[in-house]
Amino acid sequence: MSEVIEIIKAAMRDLKREGLNPDILLAGEEFIKYLGNQLKACNLKVYLIQELGLDAVVADSNYLGLFKKASKRISVEPLLDEKKAWEEIQKLKV
Repeated sequence: MSEVIEIIKAAMRDLKREGLNPDILLAGEEFIKYLGNQLKACNLKVYLIQELGLDAVVADSNYLGLFKKASKRISVEPLLDEKKAWEEIQKLKV
C-alpha cells in the first residue's frame, strides 16, 4: 500500500515541476477502499468517482480538463496483480 502513496507523491512532484498545483485526487471506490486512511498523508481533497474503479487521478483543480498535462492517472490494479502472483509463488514453495 505504501507503494501507491509513493506513486501518488511522485505524480504530485511531476505536476509541480510542470508549474501546476496538484490539490485533488479523483478516485474510484476500490482505490479508496484499498488505501483507506493512508490517503490523508497526501494532503489532497479526495473525491469519489465510481467509474474509476481501481484507478485515481491526481490533478490541479484549476486546470483539470483544460489540458492533458494537468493530471496524472494512477492504478492499483497492477500492484494487486503482482501481489497475487507473489502469493501464488509463496504457495508453491514447500
